[in-house]
Amino acid sequence: MIHVYGIPNCDSVKKALQWLKHHDMAFTFHNFRTDGITASLLKKWSAKAGWEVLLNKKSTTWRGLTPEEQDVTMQAGAVQLMKQYPSLIKRPVIEYNNELLVGYNEEAYTKHLKS
Repeated sequence: MIHVYGIPNCDSVKKALQWLKHHDMAFTFHNFRTDGITASLLKKWSAKAGWEVLLNKKSTTWRGLTPEEQDVTMQAGAVQLMKQYPSLIKRPVIEYNNELLVGYNEEAYTKHLKS
């Protein structure tokens, strides 16, 4: 089963969900805002993809943080920040067959989800 994590009004998430629907792929959707996110899942993802990949430093939320909050240099700090502000997680995050795909990327979807 494909598990998609994100925020439904995010353009990248909308594109990913449309791609999955277009390719008739079943999936579940986990909304960070309403369903939350656990530190243990963020740690698991960080170990797999790298916290630097998961932490969206281009987001409006990031720009609204203080310089002290933005001073993230280690996984533990990044996980804590993403748990506190789930909109800092790059979206979508897709889990499938022990794979982790971060962000919208049709080429990666075709390679990993349709194989």
